[in-house]
Amino acid sequence: MSYFAHETAVIDEGCTIGEGTKIWHFSHIMPNCIIGERCNIGQNVVVSPEVKLGSNVKVQNNVSIYTGVECEDDVFLGPSMVFTNVTNPRSAVVRRGEYARTIVKRGASIGANATIVCGHDIGEFAFIGAGSVVTKTIPAYALVVGNPARQIGWMSEYGHRLEFDSQGMAVCSESGEEYRLKNQKVTKITAE
Repeated sequence: MSYFAHETAVIDEGCTIGEGTKIWHFSHIMPNCIIGERCNIGQNVVVSPEVKLGSNVKVQNNVSIYTGVECEDDVFLGPSMVFTNVTNPRSAVVRRGEYARTIVKRGASIGANATIVCGHDIGEFAFIGAGSVVTKTIPAYALVVGNPARQIGWMSEYGHRLEFDSQGMAVCSESGEEYRLKNQKVTKITAE
């Protein structure tokens, strides 16, 4: 076994779990999940059937990742954040065939106690503030907060707020990487 699972964790048949991944106390990995390398699955986490997690995904305590959710590489899911997978749930109505898909793109962070209403993708390196309720698709690098979540700015890949000048240029205060804002889209400028 090339991953670590605490003795209280339950891992069902048919799962693929990458090298270096750690699964902690009282977590349940349900059938046919794919979990990448070097992930950290915190305490009391449920990963529902057929969920896909990329490599280096950090799932903090008390998170449920429901069928229909996919997280790409380097995603951070804060403590007790919530995904949904049915837009109109009723206890007496079975809607298993109606799960809405939600993709959390590479490098995105979702803060503690945030809620992601199903069917709304989270863009690359987007930053969802703690307690936010996401009810629409979030663009790459966007900083959103509140209920319902609204965009208040842009974030760098290192998690720092970007301040754009009159030419639409910004520099990350930690990495020194440059970003361009054009037509309400942020792109990182890469060296040629």
